[in-house]
Formats: sequence, structure tokens, C-alpha cells
Amino acid sequence: MYFKKEFLDKLKDGKKIVFFTGAGISAESGISTFRGKDGIWNKMKPEELANFDAFIRNPDLVWEWYQHRRNIVNNALPNAGHTAIAELEKFYEVSVVTQNIDNLHRRAGSTKIFELHGNIERNFCIECHTFYNSPELETTNTVPKCKKCGGLIRPDVVWFGEMLPQDEFSGGEKAAEWSDICFVVGTSAVVYPAAHIPISAKRAGSYLVEINIEPTELSRYTDYSWFGKAGEILPKILEEVKKFKN
Repeated sequence: MYFKKEFLDKLKDGKKIVFFTGAGISAESGISTFRGKDGIWNKMKPEELANFDAFIRNPDLVWEWYQHRRNIVNNALPNAGHTAIAELEKFYEVSVVTQNIDNLHRRAGSTKIFELHGNIERNFCIECHTFYNSPELETTNTVPKCKKCGGLIRPDVVWFGEMLPQDEFSGGEKAAEWSDICFVVGTSAVVYPAAHIPISAKRAGSYLVEINIEPTELSRYTDYSWFGKAGEILPKILEEVKKFKN
């Protein structure tokens, strides 16, 4: 795989790298994307399940659907793209800013992660906000009740109409702005406010690199773009880094 000299020079000189990731990298692990021809929302309307009002109207239905999604996530494994990102921590200060809720970056070994849309492996009580990990609740397809106050327990994911967790967003934005290179991986970067992250990086002077299976609206702003699978491209980048960082 050919890499232009400008990009290789950035890799040689860079110290801080950010990966802004979306559903495309998870799709390579067998987790369906939300948009696209085989997306989840082609099968189910988001307003029927992924919002608070829907949960209050029919909590068991929403809980059962998220249990189904957890089963898919639990059976998925981090792919070569995830593991390459984690391994790059040996050579750089790496931050992952992800729109994904599947926890695959952490399972691959990444240590500094900003989860913009939450994490499907966590849950919390809507009344007292006590947190519960999914293994504690994985056997039930009816919505569980909080052991402390009896409130309904919901997935710790950002639903339609809800704000992003401010600490995660601000932390991710700062990491992007301070980065030498910002990789945008597996996302069309059109869902705001998350899509502000790569734009903020670019405006702050970061070298913006896109890895996606097809061109996106962001492509015209990037310094360098590859169109292909993250699980194939990122390991090749890691190989190049090892040549001059070891």
C-alpha cells in the first residue's frame, strides 16, 4: 500500500493522535450500521425504540430490543482496525473519540476513550442514577428494577432528543484540537454535534485523515483520504510506524 511522503512525515513527527470512529469500523466486526442499505433503521423506526418516551410507553419492548443488540455485541470481536489503534499507543499518545456504543475499542486494548453516545454494556436507574453493568442484568428480557429505589433501569446510551454527555464531548473535542493527526474512521461525520470533532481538529491545525469505504461530505476537507476497510488500512499504517518508531 502506497503512502504519500507528507503523511509519513506527519507520522514520524507526530506525538498526539486522535481516532474519531463510527459505525463503519464496527460493521467489520459484524455489527450492523444504523444507516446504509442494511442499516438498523431500515428495519425499525428509531422513534419507536430509541427515545425516552418510547421507553416509558413500552419499557419491556425497548429493553428486549437492547438485550438483542447486546447479544450481537457480546458475540462480536474487535477487528484488526480496533487492535491496530490500540497498538499505536506504544508509539503515540492516542485518544479514541467514538460514536459507537459497542465497547470494542476498550476490549481491543485502547485506554483513553471518549464515548459520545454512551456504552451498551452499562445501564442506569432513571430515578436515582445508580449504574448497573449488563452482566448483572443479561438474563432478563423484561425491564429490571433498581435494587435501591425500584426505578426502571435503562441502557446508558444517548437516545434521540437527548444531549451528549458533556464531559465526554468536551474531552474528545480537546483531544482532537491538541492532536497532530486526526483520523476519521468508518463514519460519514454528518451527525451533529459529534461531527464537530474532526472539524475542530482541522481548524486547530491537525492533519485530517479519512478512512472510509466510500467518499463522504468530509472528504473535501481532509488532507488525505483512503477508501477501503479500516481493518485492512490501519494495520498497514501500524506497519509503517513500526519501521521508524522501533
